Amino acid sequence: MIKKASLNWISILLLFGLNNLIWAQNSPTSLSKTPEWSVSVDKKDIKVGDEISVTFTSTIEKDWYMYSNDFDPNLGPIAAEFTWEKHASYQLVGKPTPIGAHKHYEEVWKGDVSVFKKKAIFKQKIKILTDKPVIKGSIYFQECNEISGICMPPFDVAFDVKVNVLPSAEGAVAPSTQTTENIDTTSNSKTTVETSSITTDTTTNTNHAAATPPPATTGVFSFLLIAFLGGLIAVATPCVFPMLPMTVSFFTKKSETRAQGISRAFTFGLSIVGIYASLGLIFAFFGLGPDFGNWLSTHWLPNILFFIIFMVFAASFLGLFEITLPHSMVNKIDSKSSMSSLGGIFFMAFTLVLVSFSCTGPIVGSLLIEAVGGKFLKPLLGMAAFGAGLALPFTLFAVFPSFLQNLPKSGGWLNSVKVVLGFVEVAFAFKFLSIADVVYHWGILDREIYLAIWIVLAFLLGMYLLGKLKFSHDSDIPYVSVPRFGLALISFSFGVYMIPGLFGAPLKGLSGLLPPMQTQDFVLGAGASTTSHSEQNNDGTKIKHADFLHLPHGLTGYFDYQQALEESKKQNKPVFVDFTGHACVNCRKMEEYVWAKPEVLKRLQNDFIIVSLYADERKVLPENEWYTSKRDGKVKKTIGEQNHDLQITKYNFSAQPQYVIIDGDEKQLSGPSFFDTDEQKFVDFLDKGKNAFGTK
Repeated sequence: MIKKASLNWISILLLFGLNNLIWAQNSPTSLSKTPEWSVSVDKKDIKVGDEISVTFTSTIEKDWYMYSNDFDPNLGPIAAEFTWEKHASYQLVGKPTPIGAHKHYEEVWKGDVSVFKKKAIFKQKIKILTDKPVIKGSIYFQECNEISGICMPPFDVAFDVKVNVLPSAEGAVAPSTQTTENIDTTSNSKTTVETSSITTDTTTNTNHAAATPPPATTGVFSFLLIAFLGGLIAVATPCVFPMLPMTVSFFTKKSETRAQGISRAFTFGLSIVGIYASLGLIFAFFGLGPDFGNWLSTHWLPNILFFIIFMVFAASFLGLFEITLPHSMVNKIDSKSSMSSLGGIFFMAFTLVLVSFSCTGPIVGSLLIEAVGGKFLKPLLGMAAFGAGLALPFTLFAVFPSFLQNLPKSGGWLNSVKVVLGFVEVAFAFKFLSIADVVYHWGILDREIYLAIWIVLAFLLGMYLLGKLKFSHDSDIPYVSVPRFGLALISFSFGVYMIPGLFGAPLKGLSGLLPPMQTQDFVLGAGASTTSHSEQNNDGTKIKHADFLHLPHGLTGYFDYQQALEESKKQNKPVFVDFTGHACVNCRKMEEYVWAKPEVLKRLQNDFIIVSLYADERKVLPENEWYTSKRDGKVKKTIGEQNHDLQITKYNFSAQPQYVIIDGDEKQLSGPSFFDTDEQKFVDFLDKGKNAFGTK
């Protein structure tokens, strides 16, 4: 019924190994604001010797939950923890008791955990020992999103319980010897009980507001739209398009009535959606969260693997060989395809999915990798959207079969689609190699080499579209159609656009896709100012890590947090903290679209100590600089691990770019600021920090 094809192990690798063709940066799921707590006591008339009940309350946002403290902390989740400052004026009675927490079994932790939803409440009994109690401490807790599975970095919240105590004739009570019977209770004076608002801080002894994450630059809707369009594009590939009239005709001719044919067509379409959604569901159950996504996007191993896989598929698309799947597998599935049952229709859809995978695999794999950070919902919905795009033409043509007459006939143009995809695959294969090259400082794919490859590919693609270049499966082209001419024009124009980049032009339209400008060896007419760097500051002090880390646009700065703080005190300038990454697309866009602007560049050069902290730098530090993080208990050995840990623990955020202006004592003066290409907003952010520093 359907032509058989087959698939080798490379296709299976692709399904779970292709990285992101969609270069939009997604901000991680985050709280709309930092959690706020309030504290209150149960008595208005408090006397020395009384026991009071203190209630801590926090409202939890929709779809978020907080771990309580009444489960085994060794399971893995971060349980809520109260830390109290020792003081002779009060005595704790028992431990904080959660009110309204729900216990349940979590498979990932292999045990029972306890969580709050909507509202978290703890009660703590305290005995008052003097007339001026000092009751302070902090709450350490974590909130997670139940839809995406993403957890925010733990919060460390300071609290101060303020109470007024009635005068006591007996004086203070010793911490463990006197009881309430020793207290004079004749006074009728009133006491006021203050409700303290608790502010969030992720580190002790710091004076800054918790970071409010920026809005998502690419939301779930955009991702689903791209996935749906990917399904529609897949229909135009040579593995799928020839099946369209064949499958639709089968529904219309083998059904007894038109209504039955339409019903079966919808069942067929829904089966395709269900198959791809199941694939997304399986991928979601791997539990691949944002930490895995960060590893996947920056580590050399997956990027080299993706480079090889893309090159292999490109070779197949260009006609070197066919990616096939064993006939026995397709025959076994196809044998169950029968119009006599709904199960038969499902297996008919399954056969289509299998046979078309050699063409749809790159798109499917890219969507799955793009969905890694979404953990659960994104892979599921993304694959369902792709399936819907693929199934829609089959369903519509079954409902309106007369439209089939308007379809172009299968022919050589389908092979041209594969060849064009092959060129695109080669181009993006080098993107993966470039990421590994930049992160690990191999120096094998500098910016001009990368551009040269893309320029050649663009011109070769243009020549192919004009019929001046042929591959083994191509047919002769008697003339160039208008669509092919238009695509050739775009390809040649793209190649011409990139040529100035060989001589140092910024090519802002490709910022983020190209290696950073610092890797370019030659810039025409700019001397060395654009890419030069100094390993020493003005007083001759060696700049740590400047031998392999550099700032853009000829800026001089630092790459070690503590060294930047010391220079701030020496030079009496505020510190511009830049949390960045080698593989951060939006970081490169900010540097090309915002940092390069004269008003911004002038301020960065003259008014600030710049420190760029790479969160994905893999350079291992000397052992005497290692430390164990209080946040996750892991030893931080590399520059990137320490910078990322600093960003999370101090500024309550984990994505890049993030910008903060502080002074030499780490007092926050302006920000945080995130990805936003509005020049004036960035200038205002810089000026605010500079002015705040000047008023000290």
